[in-house]
Amino acid sequence: MSDSIILGIESSCDDTSAAIIKGNSILSNIAANQAIHKEYGGVVPELASRAHQQNIIPVVEKSLTKANIQQNAISAIGFTRGPGLLGSLLVGTSFAKSLAMSLDVPLIEVNHLQAHILAHFIEDANPMPPKFPFLCLTVSGGHTMIVLVKDYFDMEIIGKTTDDAAGEAFDKIGKIFDLDYPAGPIIDRLAKEGNPDAFKFNKPKLENYDYSFSGIKTSVLYFIQKEVRKDPDFIKNNLNDLCASVQKAIIEILMNKLEKAAKDLDISEVAIAGGVSANSALRKAMEDNHEKLGWNIYIPKFEYTTDNAAMIAMVAQLKFERGEFTDLRTSATAKYDL
Repeated sequence: MSDSIILGIESSCDDTSAAIIKGNSILSNIAANQAIHKEYGGVVPELASRAHQQNIIPVVEKSLTKANIQQNAISAIGFTRGPGLLGSLLVGTSFAKSLAMSLDVPLIEVNHLQAHILAHFIEDANPMPPKFPFLCLTVSGGHTMIVLVKDYFDMEIIGKTTDDAAGEAFDKIGKIFDLDYPAGPIIDRLAKEGNPDAFKFNKPKLENYDYSFSGIKTSVLYFIQKEVRKDPDFIKNNLNDLCASVQKAIIEILMNKLEKAAKDLDISEVAIAGGVSANSALRKAMEDNHEKLGWNIYIPKFEYTTDNAAMIAMVAQLKFERGEFTDLRTSATAKYDL
């Protein structure tokens, strides 16, 4: 790994983040969160774009200061080109292009989903990085997929959601429970005080490695409507058990397909990535399979699970070594194939 110094910029959704990487060592990883979306129960694209415009310069300055790096020491700038919210991506892309032009350094576009997976190669992400080939369950509010990773930039999606992503299901079910947005971390916290076997919810029956989460969302909604008619305080009186039961069902859906893929492909190197990889029950399920199935598991540090610029910088570093640069004609894209 070279000693080049890369600035990574991430702005795909509602977090503005900047990071400095030297080799594969993160020197700084700064993020500004947007609390305003809690008022609306989800991310409002226009508000996200405006907040990125306000946050991006202070965040980049803070990342440079924390890393003790001067602008003229930057070797290249990596940025999230997509996928994500187009308005948010445009802010990061435009800033990266302008800064790269002013510093006369190469510009490197990064696929956000690749970055979640390749975050495992950051120096302190794991005691050891995964060995190729490995499976990576990439699961967040916008994406749920099983990826066969054959090399750094040779990835194949072998299973994906046919409707909602797992993180989206957590948030929508959380809305049914009248929880704040984002609901995933709240459900995880409340589930620790509940009985995961208190309630049963329907699970999809898909033959391949694909996922579906709309069914469990509907199952929870109908169940709640029925119980609330009998007891208006049902949710309040059973909230911990409801959260624990929902979390168990979603994690079982995720793990059943991952276990099937690992068995069918005879792969024991298994990783998780994305925002939902911070979920304690998912992490526990991975640890259980390390014991039960002999998997070599790779669970990222919490700071590398949510959208962050460290993972963008890591991919940019790998591309820098390969001389894979882009030019000022590049543009943000809401959809960007893995």
